[in-house]
Amino acid sequence: MELLKELAQRYETASFLNGDPSWFMHQVEGKQNQEAFAFIASCLSYGSRKQFFPKIQYILDCSGGNVHEWVKSGDFERDIPDTEDCYYRLYTYSLMNHFLKAYRELILEYGSLGEYLRNNYVIDAFDAIEMITSYFASRGIEVIVPKDTKSSCKRICMFLRWMVRDNSPVDIGLWTFIDKRTLIMPMDTHVLQEACSMGFLNSRSASMAAARKLTAKMAEIFPDDPLKGDFALFGYGVDK
Repeated sequence: MELLKELAQRYETASFLNGDPSWFMHQVEGKQNQEAFAFIASCLSYGSRKQFFPKIQYILDCSGGNVHEWVKSGDFERDIPDTEDCYYRLYTYSLMNHFLKAYRELILEYGSLGEYLRNNYVIDAFDAIEMITSYFASRGIEVIVPKDTKSSCKRICMFLRWMVRDNSPVDIGLWTFIDKRTLIMPMDTHVLQEACSMGFLNSRSASMAAARKLTAKMAEIFPDDPLKGDFALFGYGVDK
């Protein structure tokens, strides 16, 4: 559809970053910091942006922009203690603390999340999602990171879009080992509604199956880069 191609071109610009969680990874320097901050920011990106943006900003402030070292050194223990106080919605400080401990364990063993995937010969986005969910699930993390791939895993798919897509003013393309043609559309109820209204889907739930079906539809329009469709659907929603 020419409309979607036009919308993708119009909305995939630097101005898209304003008010989008992808903005945060552009505020730190160095690939390790960008990757670490992008991953944590994506995990916190649900609900109202007015509410979760300050929670991501808190991590930027606490780490002084050196997010990778903040996790690796265990300094997060000072800022996010193991208490039952609420951090953000369903996330307690304790849940965040245990999540960061598991992430620290991964960094200490592999160097980074990207290296963890690369060392396991991951070149496909769905395999990456499975590797990420299974790693954290095996360490008791099932809320901040989905425990499996039955749901759409929207936040992980969004994080992978950030890490894999290159030549973009929004996405930073650090991971060249994953083929961007294998990326899966980040799907929530809003994206599902837009996809259904355009006739791409007739699904009632934002499942992984629905996300992959929508991705296949986007691949017909953007064969070399299906997730251009993410910007197109965003633009379609804005323009309505």
